[in-house]
Amino acid sequence: MTLPPDHPPVPRPRIGVLLTNLGTPDAPDTASVKRYLGEFLSDRRVVEIPPLLWQPILRGIILRTRPAKSAHAYQQVWSEDGSPLAAITKAQSRALEGAFGPGVLVDWAMRYGNPSIADRLAAMKAAGCERILVAPLYPQYCAATTATANDAAFAALAKMRWQPALRTLPPYHDDALYIAALKDSVEAGIAALDFEPDAVITSFHGMPERTLVLGDPYHCHCQKTGRLLGEALGRKLVVTFQSRFGRAKWLEPATDTTLEALPGQGVKRVAILAPGFSADCLETLEELAIRGRESFIAAGGTDFAYLPCLNASAPGIEMLRSILARELAGWVDAA
Repeated sequence: MTLPPDHPPVPRPRIGVLLTNLGTPDAPDTASVKRYLGEFLSDRRVVEIPPLLWQPILRGIILRTRPAKSAHAYQQVWSEDGSPLAAITKAQSRALEGAFGPGVLVDWAMRYGNPSIADRLAAMKAAGCERILVAPLYPQYCAATTATANDAAFAALAKMRWQPALRTLPPYHDDALYIAALKDSVEAGIAALDFEPDAVITSFHGMPERTLVLGDPYHCHCQKTGRLLGEALGRKLVVTFQSRFGRAKWLEPATDTTLEALPGQGVKRVAILAPGFSADCLETLEELAIRGRESFIAAGGTDFAYLPCLNASAPGIEMLRSILARELAGWVDAA
């Protein structure tokens, strides 16, 4: 059928895959970090305290003191490509271009900061994507990570008159492909060391203990990932939780106190990885690789190694390609 001359342009139908991750400030300076933390810590999924009680604390204390400290931490890991999390997520997106056929557009976004989920979904729709798979890159499900990324996608669609069809990537904490990719990565990392670790630690991002009580499967997902990876490696792993914040009781054991205690227990050489992160970021490169090393050595440890995340490595990209292709089944076949 021939369109009338005054008909608006119609892009050819496409399918979209939007990789999403937590977020990052635009620059490693106090003002940028303050904007980022203001958005992040105002999310009701992240801080489940009534706003009337929380916002005065956030605006009156936290955002006046924490941004400068966090900016200093970001400065230690910032590169020419910018924030490690943004740079690696972008690299993952580019590595997956063309992986699902010429009719599938792959893009990336951040839940907090830029590029935003809403902006990239709008761009995908404008490019002709009538079906979009939103893929939060969190292997273990948590309301404060996976759910809030999906919330942002659903909120963006709520403002569209012509909405694309939407699918979301489920957690893949026990997926055989994910465990196999982690196993290969850990074995290669340990083989490259000049020492044999007495212990291998898997550090997951911490969450308040109340999230477990309220029904989040996150703690169970982390424990299962640690167990399955340990079985695949043929060694028992130490599962810990990092990044405690505030006075509430958090999931335990804590990574920092574990690292400080191990040398006194005769564990002098450790390797640590963060399998809950799909890409290296502030929490892995600064909190673990820098501060974790310092605290372990200060406590009497002799050898410490941080093993990188899967990032945009060949095993990591192949794992993502496979699990995303599974979720695109039917759409890609039909296209």
